[in-house]
Amino acid sequence: MGHALITAGTSGLGRMVTELFLQHGHHVTTTYHSNKEKAMQVKQNLSSYQDALNIVQADVTDKQSIEQLVTKAVNKYGGVDYLINNAGPFIFERKKLLDYTEDEWHEMMYGNLDAIFYLLKMTVPYMRKQRFGRIVNYGFQGANTASGWIYRSAFAAAKSGLASLTKSVAFEEAEYQITANMVCPGNIEGEMKESTIAKSRMKYDDQTPIGRSGTGEDIARMILFLCDQDSDMITGTVFEITGGLDVINRFR
Repeated sequence: MGHALITAGTSGLGRMVTELFLQHGHHVTTTYHSNKEKAMQVKQNLSSYQDALNIVQADVTDKQSIEQLVTKAVNKYGGVDYLINNAGPFIFERKKLLDYTEDEWHEMMYGNLDAIFYLLKMTVPYMRKQRFGRIVNYGFQGANTASGWIYRSAFAAAKSGLASLTKSVAFEEAEYQITANMVCPGNIEGEMKESTIAKSRMKYDDQTPIGRSGTGEDIARMILFLCDQDSDMITGTVFEITGGLDVINRFR
């Protein structure tokens, strides 16, 4: 049994990650930003795991909030074994770089890159001490090669930087039996973010070559695998989970 810190694990893609880690016997500290009602609904739905689930309000664009989050997590369940950086702000409006405001740019950088720096600084010492740790970050298709993503320039820049950071940390912390990897979800939209693979198979998706839409469970399964004790040979790697869909080139 370990302790997973999963940011933004009460909604969206993080929701299935939280549930899967609980199902496999781990303690989970997870967060919500502003939707407390949804977070409390998740807590109720997962009431059979109430002793293993700790839900905390946190804002990953705020350093002090991150520090408070890690303190609460450690006080509740001890050191962090698995750091799953699911949270990351995203601007859905498609627009060019010159149309971004300074605040939007900083939100993308703080939430998708700076936050990981602070979380790593606060959690990796626990992993080093026990000589075990798993770090999983989120990217986008093409992050591994810093591909350009039209109308998503700020987000893409932050995530491409995070891909490099993930690899650097993987090299630096390998001697402590700590791994760091990145998962890159494909085009997973709406309710499918919190859905199962079985549900996605019920409806054919002609936009995805594999024939079904991606789901939160697809991402959660990969993350759980990367966090396994015997997955220690997998580190500094970027995984694209897209079902064969070319996500970033759809609007070019």
